Amino acid sequence: MTYFKTLFLALCLCVFTFSYADENNLTLDKQLAVFQPFLGTWQANFEVAQGEKPIQDVGKWERALNGKAIRTAHSINEGEYGGESMIFYDSKKELLVFYYFTTAGFYTKGTLKVLSPTQFVAYEDVTGSKEGITKVKSMSELKDEKFIVSTSYLKKGEWTKPEQRIYTRSTKTVKFK
Repeated sequence: MTYFKTLFLALCLCVFTFSYADENNLTLDKQLAVFQPFLGTWQANFEVAQGEKPIQDVGKWERALNGKAIRTAHSINEGEYGGESMIFYDSKKELLVFYYFTTAGFYTKGTLKVLSPTQFVAYEDVTGSKEGITKVKSMSELKDEKFIVSTSYLKKGEWTKPEQRIYTRSTKTVKFK
């Protein structure tokens, strides 16, 4: 009987070890590998005028589709607004592309251009915005363990002043209502 207990324990330990190793050594395709440091959960507290309701964004970047894509999800104020996207390499266009779908009913299709191992820019075409936004441009940078995002919107024919948000690592979860 002791032999079977030992064998069972050894088998469980092997399964656990292989599962842990797989989850912690997962790779992204070479075209997406530059985003490896961005994987994980992030949060930012937006700057708001004094007396206004606080705004917090929680986002998660994770490996998807066996490393062929990156899935992102984020929620503002625990589900008041949120969205999900899939980033992947389009081999025909030879571009990094993504789709972003929101709880507000609009979506975007965009491209990413990697500027350096820590910087990228995103260009998006917006479909279905009730606010008159037709394009979005954002610059993202990983610097000093912070994820800094600066975003401008083409709204009713004019670009808005860039809004900057600084994200830090988080243990919070993305929530949808």
